[in-house]
Amino acid sequence: MKKSSLLSVVMMIVFGGFVFLFQEVAGQGPMGFSVGLKKDRLEISFATKKVADFVFADPKILRPYFSNVLLPSGFKVTRNHPPIPATDAIDHDTMHPGIWLAFGDISGTDFWRNKGRIEHLKFVEEPKAGIDLVVFATESRLLNEAGKEICKMRNNIQMRARPSGYLLVWDAILKSDDADFSFGDQEEMGFGARVATALTEKASGVITSSVGLKSAKTTWGKAASWCDYSSTKESKEGITLMAPPLNFRESWWHNRDYGVFVANPFGRSAMKQGAKSLHTVKKGESFRIVFGAMLHEGVGYDAAKEFQYFSELAK
Repeated sequence: MKKSSLLSVVMMIVFGGFVFLFQEVAGQGPMGFSVGLKKDRLEISFATKKVADFVFADPKILRPYFSNVLLPSGFKVTRNHPPIPATDAIDHDTMHPGIWLAFGDISGTDFWRNKGRIEHLKFVEEPKAGIDLVVFATESRLLNEAGKEICKMRNNIQMRARPSGYLLVWDAILKSDDADFSFGDQEEMGFGARVATALTEKASGVITSSVGLKSAKTTWGKAASWCDYSSTKESKEGITLMAPPLNFRESWWHNRDYGVFVANPFGRSAMKQGAKSLHTVKKGESFRIVFGAMLHEGVGYDAAKEFQYFSELAK
C-alpha cells in the first residue's frame, strides 16, 4: 500500500473574540476533532471516539445543552442522559441533561424548568473541526410561555483539546431590539453541570472551590472563580466549572452532593448574599456572559492553571 503524503492546510478565523488556528491533515486518517450534524444535534468526536452531543432541538428540554460527555479515556463524566434507573438517580431529568446554560427567570419566564423555550434558529457559524478544537455559533430566540420573543441569544462555543482532557467554552450574547429584558434572582440561574453518578459526593466525589473550600454544603452560596467536582480516586475524573473576571459580576455557587453544581452570578438574594438582584438589559444593548467547563482526568490536573488559561482565552 502506497504511503500517504501529509498535507497541512492552515486557516485563521476570528470567532466571538477568539482567534483560532485550524489544521487539516489529509491521508492520515482521523487525527483530531470531527463533527456530524443531525437534525436535532451536533455530534462531536475526537480521534473517532465520541466526546459529546450538543443538542439544540429537544421536545422535552426546551433549551440547548451538552449531553453524555466523555473524557479521552472513555469515562462518561456527566450523568447518563436520559438517566438509567438501575444506575443513576433519575431526578431532574429534563433540567440536568449534562452541561447547560439556563435561566430560571428572564423577564418572568422560567427557562430552567422548560416553561419558556430557547428556540434554535440557525448556525450563524457552521461547525468547524480541527486538530485540537471545534468551534461553532448558534442563534436562538427566547420565547415566553405565550410564544412572545423576549430576546435573541448568540452562543459562541468552542471545545479544545487540553493535556488533561477537553475545555468547553460557552460564550453567550443576549440582545433585544424591541424592549428591555431582565434577569431575576433565583438559585437556578447560570452555567450548570450534572456529574456522573460515580463522581457525586454521595459516592466517591468532592467539590473544591477556588478559595479552598470543600464539599457541596460548605461551598453552597459562596463566591468563587471556579468549582471542581471530581473523584477522590487516583484517576481524578471530573468537571471544573469556571466563571471568568470579565463577567458583569462574580458567581455564587449552587452546589449539591447528589451531583449538580451551578455558577450563578444572578441569584444574590437566593444564594443569601445580599439584596434581591434584578439585572436589566436595555433595548438595543448587548449582554455578554462567558463560562468554561474543563472536563479532566489524571493526577497532574491543576484547576487553577486551567482557569488562568481559560480566562486569557475569554478576554
